[in-house]
Amino acid sequence: MTMNSKKGDERRSRARRLVVYLKKTYPKPKSELKYITPFQFLVAVVMSAQCTDKVVNRVTEPLFKKYKTPRDFLCLNSQELENRISSVTFFRNKAKHIIAAAKKVENDFGGRFPRTAEELQKLPGVGYKTAHVILGELHDIWEGIPTDTHVKRFARRFDLTNNTDLTKISKDLEALIPKKDWKYVNNGLVLHGRYVCSARPHDCLTHPLTKLWPKAAKRWPKTK
Repeated sequence: MTMNSKKGDERRSRARRLVVYLKKTYPKPKSELKYITPFQFLVAVVMSAQCTDKVVNRVTEPLFKKYKTPRDFLCLNSQELENRISSVTFFRNKAKHIIAAAKKVENDFGGRFPRTAEELQKLPGVGYKTAHVILGELHDIWEGIPTDTHVKRFARRFDLTNNTDLTKISKDLEALIPKKDWKYVNNGLVLHGRYVCSARPHDCLTHPLTKLWPKAAKRWPKTK
């Protein structure tokens, strides 16, 4: 057995043990972002980039009472939307993406919200991660593993990837984990990262995931 194949087998075994825990602990993947309509969820996910869900929910609560569909959002221009979401990070770019995405859904998809990753990634502000988060949440379709900062952090701490690019990390995880279990990875690691094992270096040897591979307790790679 070559060194690379041995390392790959070790990573595969480790990844599957982590997923067993995530699957048991977080059995029903569900975003903590608040929304009613599919387009509202897209808006919330776009706004959540490098921003906490709590902040996004606070901003969207009044916004979503009036604006529910792509057509509703087209009643706003970018400046008006900027004013309404100025509490979130990078609000100017996000406002532009949201308005442009609403326009594309109306003009290119006849108002029908996209239902495939390929179609979703044609929308401004929607990449691999966002598309698969949306598909999983709205339709329980998991054709990929979305990688955000939490997933990236744990994938690197548990030595499941050598990459730093989010999409490349997704592909590495997809190669290690059976497709039937992809749905548990993003949601589980996000919740574990928020409520159990935060990003700042600390003693986490007693944490459930770290117990599965104690070496992770001393691995704190940069998240950026």
